[in-house]
Amino acid sequence: MNDLYIYYQVRDADASALQAMVVAMQARLAKSHGVSAQLKRRPEARDGLQTWMEVYPAVGDEFVGALHAAVEQAGLSAWTAGPRHTEVFTDLFPCA
Repeated sequence: MNDLYIYYQVRDADASALQAMVVAMQARLAKSHGVSAQLKRRPEARDGLQTWMEVYPAVGDEFVGALHAAVEQAGLSAWTAGPRHTEVFTDLFPCA
């Protein structure tokens, strides 16, 4: 299982509309894939841009494709200022 961290920038003027879209998309993903999604943002904006992060903890490899399809279906790229960046992290397991 991996944790996905997706970050991107949002224009201040588009934040309210995009938030509603992302929350709805995450609710659909929670229902269809059982994920516990989070939506975060940096506290400060810079040059009229906010940095947002979606977090999807403990997801399988197949979830990446489902997330990409959900983003396309929701039309999120029209509301972001630039690309979405995805980072994948996995838990470290202690040696026995």
